[in-house]
Amino acid sequence: MNLTVTERACRQKVPCKRNNQLIIGGILLAVILLLAIFAPLVVPNDPYVSDPANKYASPSLKYWFGTDNIGRCIASRTILGAHTSLVYASVILCSILVISLILGVLSGYFGGAADALIMRMTDVFLALPAPVIALAIAGALGPSAKNLIIAMVLTSWGDFTKLVRGMVLEVKEKDFIMAARASGFSHRKIIFHHIFTNVFPPILILATLEMGKIILAIAGYSFIGLGAQPPTAEWGVMISDAKNYIQVQPQLILYPSAAIIVTVASFNLFGEGLKKFISRGIINESN
Repeated sequence: MNLTVTERACRQKVPCKRNNQLIIGGILLAVILLLAIFAPLVVPNDPYVSDPANKYASPSLKYWFGTDNIGRCIASRTILGAHTSLVYASVILCSILVISLILGVLSGYFGGAADALIMRMTDVFLALPAPVIALAIAGALGPSAKNLIIAMVLTSWGDFTKLVRGMVLEVKEKDFIMAARASGFSHRKIIFHHIFTNVFPPILILATLEMGKIILAIAGYSFIGLGAQPPTAEWGVMISDAKNYIQVQPQLILYPSAAIIVTVASFNLFGEGLKKFISRGIINESN
């Protein structure tokens, strides 16, 4: 019977070693995700309503992190920024995974003309630098979060497709795949019950680590005006708005920057911890 890596790890009777990266990353991610999901309910103030009489206000019970240059609540904008950034990043990552899994499996499993066509198409998109595509789309359609998502998906799915193809090429030569073919299993059953179950764990690790890079990229593009546009509560937009006041009001840039650092670090910690957990299961299985 072909077991997934996670199932094999769970069935091993080996000493349990604490995985601090997985635990700490998981706790931080849980807090961030809960804040992002329930952001509209937990923000202390309306993040888009300005209070000119209280601009640059110090932290208080009403304004937890103070207010910005036009009197908007920094805490509310930072919390809602988590919702905005994670929604954008999730849409980008899910789109990349769907495209790369479909094309990578088709290319690696069937080979032949399908493999050649998909790989040539992948090489073309990999040759397109992401900043240039983002600028071209922004110039043709206008800068917006939607257009940024399109640009990032177009320039990012190629790497994942090649990784999936490589893993499929390795897995399809295993004995259990040969046995499934000899038993008369259909291609669909082999792909979904054997290929996907072995390819999914490493792809999950890569996707978790990639999430941090995507969040950084979104903030960077928004900072230079190619992504979300003011007055959207998004971390890159907040940093861009605050750059002119960094010498007199450094806290305006501190909170969104800290949010980006903590979020990216959380995804990286969780991804590395997940990598150790899954790798330990593979090593134990081989023993």
